[in-house]
Amino acid sequence: MGKYFGTDGFRGEANKGLTYEHAIKIGRYLGWYYGARLDKKAKVVIGKDTRRSSYMFEYALCTGLMASGADAYIMHVTTTPSVSYISRVDDFDCGIMISASHNPYYDNGIKLINSNGEKMDEETILLIEDYLDGNLEIPVAEGQEIGRTVDYVAGRNRYIGYLISMSKFSFKNMRVGLDTANGAAWSIAKGVFDALGAKTYVINDEPDGFNINLNCGSTHIERLQKFVLENHLDIGFAYDGDADRCLCVDEKGNVITGDHILYIYGLYMKERGKLLNNTVVTTVMSNFGLYKALDAVGIDYDKTKVGDKYVYESMVKHGHRIGGEQSGHIIFTKYATTGDGILTSLKLMEVMLAKRKPMSELAAPVTFYPQVLKNVRVKSKPEAQNDPDVQAAVKKVEEALGDNGRILVRESGTEPVIRVMVEADSDEICEKYVDSVIKVIGQKGHLV
Repeated sequence: MGKYFGTDGFRGEANKGLTYEHAIKIGRYLGWYYGARLDKKAKVVIGKDTRRSSYMFEYALCTGLMASGADAYIMHVTTTPSVSYISRVDDFDCGIMISASHNPYYDNGIKLINSNGEKMDEETILLIEDYLDGNLEIPVAEGQEIGRTVDYVAGRNRYIGYLISMSKFSFKNMRVGLDTANGAAWSIAKGVFDALGAKTYVINDEPDGFNINLNCGSTHIERLQKFVLENHLDIGFAYDGDADRCLCVDEKGNVITGDHILYIYGLYMKERGKLLNNTVVTTVMSNFGLYKALDAVGIDYDKTKVGDKYVYESMVKHGHRIGGEQSGHIIFTKYATTGDGILTSLKLMEVMLAKRKPMSELAAPVTFYPQVLKNVRVKSKPEAQNDPDVQAAVKKVEEALGDNGRILVRESGTEPVIRVMVEADSDEICEKYVDSVIKVIGQKGHLV
């Protein structure tokens, strides 16, 4: 990770951590970089979510791009996966999504996407950061070389058509609930489900610039649980602010997490001979119950660091077809290069209709183990984690749990914190073993 850009773009509170000046300079660099490298006028596509500051950042990015001679194609309010898709299929030099995903409205972010629809490579990101730090001068465009903006709502419509084409089944007579989190899915999801014949019920689809993710969407799924039960729906789907993740609620009101989704669709692929390498890609934070369920049906798994970036890298490197995170970032590499919440919901509908089973029955084999996670503030993350006595304490827990649980101790990527997590048969066992490791960390003087 760089100075400004993390695994999911440049994030910060609007005009504090991430300012309009940053946006102008990012636009300036990208417009110049692609124009100079390719010796032509650069074409960049931009999308945004519904938060108030997204409009400011959209205009700032456009200003920078045009000042460097690039043309900016504006998709308006749309999802991150739609920008990824259009960057890939419509011959753009790169794409930009303005969103802070599941964060509150006062935060925002700038996500950069390459011409293949993937997250921007680290080398280019570092060049942009060098420019942000004032270590490079680039020329401005003049005369006929100055860029322009192009209304590109047609790109969003093309993406909607692509999603509709993904379904192999009619959704007729299916009662589907959608929580669009007052975010980017607001303008897309209902139209897709309606076109496929579903009887669609939508909540949190009245964005006002301030209510994105506010007590709604995939981070507050309890509202959708209640909605599904009250309206006797067959299934419900909840998205986050930029709709790159999806969680589900079954007909009984139970939450279906990303881990459940990986199992359900991974098994469906295996049964049809479509699960290349017989492998599902997870992160280290997936629940132990997922691995037990995958073992039971003979599916292998790869574990990556936390972050859909690392999941995708593993999938590309090894040729795997499905991977994701417990939070609902699910990647289907045959169809997309990033997590896509609406696509994920369509794929779950496909399994239900193909197998003619309710979601509760499809998810039943995944029994989640109780989990306790505690964050410990430390003076030095590496010193605490690499301490021989701490490592011995962790090993002791591993041996005690055996095949009936696991322990994970990892450093936070953003805070001076060590995360200690245990999954086991009961909350009491989890608490005991987490506290035993934290006690050793304290005894060795690592706590703040």
